[in-house]
Amino acid sequence: MDYQVLYRKYRPKNFDEVIGQNHITTILKNSIVNEKLAHTYIFTGPRGTGKTSSARIFAKTLNCKNLKNGVCCDECENCLNFNSSPDIIELDAASNNGVENIREIIDNVNVAPTYNKYKVYIIDEAHMLSTSAWNAFLKTLEEPPESVIFILATTEIKKVPITVLSRCQRFDFKRIDPEEIKKNLINICKKEKIKYEEQALMEIAILADGCMRDGLSLLDQISRVNEKVSLSIIREYFGLVTQEDIDEIYMSIINNDINGLVKKINEIKQTGVDIKNLLEKIIKEFIDKAINIKKKGISNNVFKQLKNMIDRINDLMSKLNQNSDGYLLLELELISFIKDDEVKISKKEVNQIISQEIIKVDTKIDVNSLLKPEEINHYKLNDKFIETRINNTFVGASKDNKISASEKWNSFMDYVNENGVNEFKLFKDKVVIAAASDEYIILQTGSESLKTIGNSKLYDIEQLFNNKNETNYKFIFIKADEWKNIVSKFDKSKTYKLIDESEFIQTKDSSVDMAKDLFGKEIDIQ
Repeated sequence: MDYQVLYRKYRPKNFDEVIGQNHITTILKNSIVNEKLAHTYIFTGPRGTGKTSSARIFAKTLNCKNLKNGVCCDECENCLNFNSSPDIIELDAASNNGVENIREIIDNVNVAPTYNKYKVYIIDEAHMLSTSAWNAFLKTLEEPPESVIFILATTEIKKVPITVLSRCQRFDFKRIDPEEIKKNLINICKKEKIKYEEQALMEIAILADGCMRDGLSLLDQISRVNEKVSLSIIREYFGLVTQEDIDEIYMSIINNDINGLVKKINEIKQTGVDIKNLLEKIIKEFIDKAINIKKKGISNNVFKQLKNMIDRINDLMSKLNQNSDGYLLLELELISFIKDDEVKISKKEVNQIISQEIIKVDTKIDVNSLLKPEEINHYKLNDKFIETRINNTFVGASKDNKISASEKWNSFMDYVNENGVNEFKLFKDKVVIAAASDEYIILQTGSESLKTIGNSKLYDIEQLFNNKNETNYKFIFIKADEWKNIVSKFDKSKTYKLIDESEFIQTKDSSVDMAKDLFGKEIDIQ
């Protein structure tokens, strides 16, 4: 059988390859370089975080003949023969936990290393040793021969006797951050030529729960199901709850959409997601939103509602039992926040939540319907106006104009960011120049919401941009897929002529007409 599972194939071979435990590997490397070694170490932490791998690397590095800055060479005789060396003894205490197993170690501990400088004993799942085994081991752990080093690895440090802990140098391994797991998964996908969606790998990293081994096992499993590791495949096989799902739940609540909320919760229920996993995901995402709301200075009313929801869902988690219908209870809790008399979220506040990217994925929200009459654009926005702006850009479009406009736009975004122009900061790094002439610029974005918000504030953006750059540009925002379609139909032989735009300039009356189009004929505009 030639195939090797990923978690074994990509097991770290030296300290530089260990992921997420720099606080430990740095100390271990320095202790070897400076020859300040303890006689007994204990590595503790959650499963799959690198305890046993680090113990093996430590043992190999101790005996490496060509050590470089605390990193083994993997080329010398000792490194190459490490796996078969009689001086490296590994014991699984889960199945070898009796006093006779420890006595065998005690009997052999005084025998000098055969080939290496150090004889290293690695005892995995050390907490499984019996009380009599620990008692027999104490004296040897405290005063082993100078050429012997013990490394104990355990997931349950509380089960290790305090008399043992006091004789060990302790290292606590932490759960690996999902971002670090994702980066490692990306590197492995590239090496293995596995096609992937980056967001899918992020969800695998979250499912791994800080365990690199679990992350690699999941990637291995999913990559065999389909040619591409995608969110849809993960959702199908693992009942995945995505950030988009949580965003849709939140949008339903703040938009008082009870039907949308019930539908979304039922959709998630049908995928088989465990209710506690869903509650944990909601709490985590809602806390992130609450923090961002505070950071970005959005209404305290919005923060208060989020905090109330987090508190109620957290209480619900503690009340769940085997007889509870968790999904029904969650549904009832969230519905109670729709049209809540205590905390009312205005349309302006909803618009802030979207524009400030508290909702991190593009939503199917008509942002224009959230604008108040006094926010109506200087221009009369419709398909003909957009077509006119695109046509007028093509009249003088060139590569040099695009480069010049891009430099000005990037400078403008820096200015907006540095001067706290919050209204336009959301465009930074999410909008690029698609085409430009001497007077017109087509701005491209991947988000329907950003396109709508940009065009709704078009005149204000133009004024600020032109004042900053001493220019006289006119803009239009379009989506990336729209631009791709335009480019595919572009006729190089066609001669484009400027089209007059005066019919699209808003007068007082036309602003009222547009507001009625957006909000309905019954609207009362003062």
